[in-house]
Amino acid sequence: MRILVINGPNINMLGLREPHLYGNANYQALTDLIQKTCDSENIKVEIYQSNHEGEIVDKIQQALGNADGIVINPAAYTHTSVAILDALKAVNIPAVEVHISDMKKRESFRQVSYAGMACVKTIAGKGLEGYVEAVLYLKREFSTRHRL
Repeated sequence: MRILVINGPNINMLGLREPHLYGNANYQALTDLIQKTCDSENIKVEIYQSNHEGEIVDKIQQALGNADGIVINPAAYTHTSVAILDALKAVNIPAVEVHISDMKKRESFRQVSYAGMACVKTIAGKGLEGYVEAVLYLKREFSTRHRL
């Protein structure tokens, strides 16, 4: 199984940006956690981060034929990007949306998730562990579809 993990703007600033919301762990800790989880589950993973919407769209499109699942934290683009929604719909790869904080307990403008409209599941408010849950969910779904 191959999973693409996409992180949007400012996720690279973990540990520095609003630790009361996102925790003290830095981006390297996040990537290490994802890699360790995927290694232990025999999943090939590519981890990608960009602060640029078009680059995220390009990465989603490049996943077609190269990934069996996508874990995506579009960050601020969650609430603004129809382009990311359309890219996820176009590739039609099972995707799980992850948010470190709980969007439902935040500002009103964070209540809408465009990307989530194309995802099979949303995991929010579980910190970095939400990524682990997303990877394991995609593996279970893949295994069920392919009887692994």
